[in-house]
Amino acid sequence: MKNVLIVSIAIMLFFLSVSCKEKTTVEVNTPEEVKKEEKKTPDVADQDFIDGMTGKIWHNYLEIKMALTNADVSQAKKISNSMASSFSEEKSEMKSIAEKIAETNDIEKQRELFDQFTEKVGPMFEDALSGGTIYKKFCPMAFNNKGAYWYADIAEISNPYFGDKMPNCGSVKKTISK
Repeated sequence: MKNVLIVSIAIMLFFLSVSCKEKTTVEVNTPEEVKKEEKKTPDVADQDFIDGMTGKIWHNYLEIKMALTNADVSQAKKISNSMASSFSEEKSEMKSIAEKIAETNDIEKQRELFDQFTEKVGPMFEDALSGGTIYKKFCPMAFNNKGAYWYADIAEISNPYFGDKMPNCGSVKKTISK
């Protein structure tokens, strides 16, 4: 009887150990992979603006900048279209430029329009910032060495005018903090 009990406990323990095992996998990302993931989405949590419209435009602006950096014409069109609907009537010039970005399939034309948009919207971002830090950056080589500005939420350079051709071209020209 004692042997039967020991054998049955051993068999039960064997089945329990085999049936309860779950296959688990752990994905380990290298620092480079983590850094790439961080670049995929803009971090707008660190900036606050005095009104919701400016906050939404800032968020869309960062998404368009990222799409242009990645040479993603369709994403730039989609976000520009969304952003255009955010503008009030007194901001019709900015709305018009956003609509033009949404209408073109030419990445270089989108980049030119983004430069024009940046000139118009930059002062609004600077005046409406109520918390956090934004960076005004400049690429001296953009548009045949005419140069072009853009705004970003981080100090690291990620050039929307050259994309992967010259991603690090440029420098921070102004840091705006509130």
